[in-house]
Amino acid sequence: MFLAGATQGLLAMLWWAVDLAARHGGLQAAPAWPLPAPWLHAVLMGLGFFTFFIFGFVMTAGPRWQAAAPVGRASYLAAFALMGAGWLGFYAALWLPALLVPALAVVVAGWCAGLPALWRVARTPSKEQTHILAVVGGLTFGAVLLAAFLAFAAGAPAWLGQLAVKGAPWFFLLPVFTAVCHRMVPFFSSAVIPRYRVVRPLWLLHLLLACYAAHGALEVAGLPQWTWLADLPAALAALWLSWAWQLRRCLAVRLLAVLHVAFLWLGASLALHAAGSLLLLTGAGALGLAPLHALTLGFFASVAIGMVTRVTLGHSGRPLAADNATWLVFWGMQGVAVLRVVAEFVLLPGAASLSFLAALGWLAVFGLWYAKFAPAYLKPRADGQPG
Repeated sequence: MFLAGATQGLLAMLWWAVDLAARHGGLQAAPAWPLPAPWLHAVLMGLGFFTFFIFGFVMTAGPRWQAAAPVGRASYLAAFALMGAGWLGFYAALWLPALLVPALAVVVAGWCAGLPALWRVARTPSKEQTHILAVVGGLTFGAVLLAAFLAFAAGAPAWLGQLAVKGAPWFFLLPVFTAVCHRMVPFFSSAVIPRYRVVRPLWLLHLLLACYAAHGALEVAGLPQWTWLADLPAALAALWLSWAWQLRRCLAVRLLAVLHVAFLWLGASLALHAAGSLLLLTGAGALGLAPLHALTLGFFASVAIGMVTRVTLGHSGRPLAADNATWLVFWGMQGVAVLRVVAEFVLLPGAASLSFLAALGWLAVFGLWYAKFAPAYLKPRADGQPG
């Protein structure tokens, strides 16, 4: 799953860079894609990139959280094979549009193949089920959203495509990423920071999940000027968690610092969403896609790099430490996120387009991460243990 997700991260952004080179950079004629390029980009990144990492993580960690039986090989192999084949078909469909609907149908089938085993894990009785229910519930909503986009691609009304594009961050990714961070960041911190006090209030996680649902509903309903009602309390809650999790102390350990800095983006991006919504309400202006990219590149991508790096090191039998190359990759991604946010306000012509440069920056930074860590997925563990 992790190898597929890492490969998807390069392929998806390579395609997007090619498209931006034409539309923004003017470096070539704009290709004729089967659907609008921004929608394809949103589906690839929102429903096609992080999904592999999420399945890989929760299929491993979920049973441990719940003291449940491990996920069987049939479940994760079927999900991996179908989703991988489907997304390869999706890329082929960019030039052969007739393949788009069957390719997306195969992805949906793969997604659904993995869900029953995860729901079995989530239903395992335990003292605390909020985190696993938020993760598996988010994955289930993700499957529904992708199915909606599949229906749109097959000729259904455009609102189904909008539902998938606008709903993915709020109904799928945010519940999953927030629940994982809420459970794991204090746990990782307590393992290495002396006299660290774990702060993990479940009521606050419930508040965040409710705010995400409210924002998503308002966004899909075409009422972005009112999302501040959900964004503002969510931003305050997330920023409070960054403070309660002792961000400053945790910066001393690189592998821990990446997770805390990444989580800080959540509060910042939600604050930007609130500000953008209030600007729309008052007619004073707009922030465009800056809040969304602060969320997707700042929070989601940074957390993915931090968590996937940590899990990859642990499961490949390597020391849990971020070396200079990993540190460079993480801060490089922070630069890419800032560049894409600034691109909403600084419009430069041709190849100087900051959106285009941000895509190239992703390819450089993530390409370095891929070269360093992807080979580990194809080799035996470095410590000689099984795996």
